[in-house]
Parts: sequence; C-alpha cells; structure tokens
Amino acid sequence: MNLSDLKFTKEHEWVYPKGEEATIGITEYAQKELGDVVYVELPAEGENFKKGDACANIESVKAVSDIYIPVSGEVIAVNGNLEDKPELINQSPYEEGWIFRIKISEAAELRTLLSFEQYEEYLKGISEE
Repeated sequence: MNLSDLKFTKEHEWVYPKGEEATIGITEYAQKELGDVVYVELPAEGENFKKGDACANIESVKAVSDIYIPVSGEVIAVNGNLEDKPELINQSPYEEGWIFRIKISEAAELRTLLSFEQYEEYLKGISEE
C-alpha cells in the first residue's frame, strides 16, 4: 500500500478506498502520540456508522482514544489479530495494524478527506503550534 493511495482525517485516521470498500486505521503520527497500544475495542461486523461517529477505541499506556469513522458505511471485517497483538498498530499502522473494513455507503464523502500531501501540511501546522 502506497501512502499516496490513502485518504486522511484531521483526527488522524487513514482510509484506503478500493471500489465500494475501504480499510481504516490510524496514522503513524497518531500511534506515536498514543504510545504503546495495549488494547483495541473493535466495532462489530454488520454495524452501520455515519461519518464522524465514534466506532472503536484504542487504549494505550497514555490514554484511551476514540476512533471516528471517516466515511459512512457498514463494518464488513475487523482485524482480529489486534485482539491478541494490539501492538501491531504501533509496529505497522498502515499494513498489519489496520483496524476494520467497511462497505462505503456515501462515496462522495471520500472527497471531504485529505490527500497524503494535505495531511502532511496539516501535521506541519500542528507541530508549529
């Protein structure tokens, strides 16, 4: 997966759209900010969410953080490996540490997300604050 194929949110989720489906996880920046991930609460397969809904959460040594769904859709798969190995989010946030997959119900919402270049610019703004 190439980072330029991903879309991003200002809440540090990434989306890999492929046809009518999308894989979702958290960014490298987010996992570094969280620190060591110790638990992931996954959404239930078959559950429907609207863009912006809290749909999962990640517990780290520092905090518990909600994951917000970047585009509306139905959860069609979850990364069960995270139940036994939540550290995959730290080790491989864009590959093995994906959190869930959805069937997209509002494809137009993808246009509201940031490109990799836009996300990088957004991160520069955060680090300057």
